[in-house]
Amino acid sequence: MNAIQTSDPITYFNRYSGELEQEEIYGESFLRWTYQSFPGQIALAVAAKRVWFSKWYGRRMDSAVSREKVLPFIKTYGLDPAEFLDPPESFQTFNEFFYRKLKPAARPIDAAVDSLVFPADGRQLVVPDISQADGFWVKGQRMDLARLLGSRELAERYQHGSLLISRLCPVDYHRYHFPIAGTAGAAKMIPGSLSSVSPIALRKRLAILWENKRTLTEIQTATMGTVLMIEVGAACVGGIHQTFSPGAVAKGDDKGYFTFGGSMTMVLMEPKRIRFSDDLLEHSAQQREVYARMGDVAGHMVD
Repeated sequence: MNAIQTSDPITYFNRYSGELEQEEIYGESFLRWTYQSFPGQIALAVAAKRVWFSKWYGRRMDSAVSREKVLPFIKTYGLDPAEFLDPPESFQTFNEFFYRKLKPAARPIDAAVDSLVFPADGRQLVVPDISQADGFWVKGQRMDLARLLGSRELAERYQHGSLLISRLCPVDYHRYHFPIAGTAGAAKMIPGSLSSVSPIALRKRLAILWENKRTLTEIQTATMGTVLMIEVGAACVGGIHQTFSPGAVAKGDDKGYFTFGGSMTMVLMEPKRIRFSDDLLEHSAQQREVYARMGDVAGHMVD
C-alpha cells in the first residue's frame, strides 16, 4: 500500500453502504490553506488554534441570526429531519440545532451484554494495542499516552491497551453517549488549545490530540475493567458539555455534547479486553476510518 500523503483526499469505508467514500469536508479550502501553506501556519499560530477564537466563533453560532443557517445546512448535507426529536423550525440558534437530540429509534443501542458500542456518530479508527501502532492517519505517528491522559501512571497502565477513536465532522450528530454500562466517575478537564482534528491537520501533526482541551472520565465496568472515555475539543468548538451525573450509567446513556465544530471522542480499554469488529480492524490497519453510528457494535468482550 502506498503511503498516505497529507494532500490526499480523505476517504473512509461506510459500514452501511459497504463502499469507500470521499469525505465532504466542511470548510475544506480554509483547512488546507491553514495546514498546508506557510501563511496559513502563521494564521494558525496567531489565532486559529487559540481558545478565544473558538469562543468567539461559538458566540456567533449562539446568536439569533445564526438560525438562518439551519435549513440550508440540512439541505446541503442531506440530513434527515425525521430523525430529529424536535422539528428544524424549532431551533432558535444554529448551536441548538447542532447539538440536537435524536429520536431513540434513530440510534438503537446494541443490547448484548458483552458488546462495546460506538459513543458517537462519525468516522471510527481502532488500535488493538497502542504500543504496537506505527501510524495514526499516516505512518510514523505515535501516540504520547502520558500527555493525552495527563497522567504517567494511567499511561503505564494502558500502554498496551485498545483504543477506539470516533471523529465527528460538523455534519454529524454531535451528542456523545456511554459505550458501555458501569459506574462513571466525574469528568476531569485537561486544559489546552483548540486546533482542528480533521485528518488534514492530524496528518501533519498528531500532537494536536494531546495539546487540545479535553475531558477524561473513568468508567468502572463489570465486563471490561476500567474504561476511559475522552472528549477532545477542536477548532471552533465552543465547549465540551457534560450532561451526566457521576454514578451508575447504562450503555447508550447520554453523556454530553459538543457545540459547533468538528470534535472527537476516544475510548481506551485495558489490554486484551476487547476484540474489535472485523471491518474496523481491516480498515484501521490501512489508516482508513470506518463510518458508523452511535449505538452500533464496535467490538465484543474477550472471554
